[in-house]
Amino acid sequence: METITTSRLLLREWRDSDLEPFAEMNVDPQVVRTLFYEPTRQESDDMVARVKAHHEARGYGLWAVEEIGGAAFIGAVGLSVPRINFHFMPCVEVGWRLAPAYWGKGYATEAAAASLDFGFNNAGLAEVVSFTAEANKRSREVMERLGMASLPEDNFEHPNIPIDHPLCPHVLYRISAEDWQRQRKSMISSLLPR
Repeated sequence: METITTSRLLLREWRDSDLEPFAEMNVDPQVVRTLFYEPTRQESDDMVARVKAHHEARGYGLWAVEEIGGAAFIGAVGLSVPRINFHFMPCVEVGWRLAPAYWGKGYATEAAAASLDFGFNNAGLAEVVSFTAEANKRSREVMERLGMASLPEDNFEHPNIPIDHPLCPHVLYRISAEDWQRQRKSMISSLLPR
């Protein structure tokens, strides 16, 4: 598995020592508020096992993220093929989940930009998507900072969330390899690799 270094972060292979902080992050009330569910410890560990298998099968996935010179684990960021058969499949998604103590520092944008760069320049992807609940303003702002665009006709209701739940309406953002390359230099000159 490739390791990616940005100006402040290390996107790396998962370690057994990441399982406990990942499980704790997954039940943090601020994180759960955007997820619709609270995974059990076993479900959290199973997620990591799937992430590792995804990396092995495809050469990319969600990396464990650590703060250079700081915390050994702050969350997970990277690329994945969704397990639900959405209307916009097939696709590769860029996603992130960070512990709330690391929100507001630009880490999600920094790590997601590194992931996009890897996806387009190493994995040869033509397009990457990202999606979240319409109400998840923070994640939508990250998508927009990454240069991703949303069209109203792409928005959808998440099939695993009850229709009357506030998290059911979802927005879909996209970015092509061409659009990424056009903005890459100005977008990530201060972020990627040292």
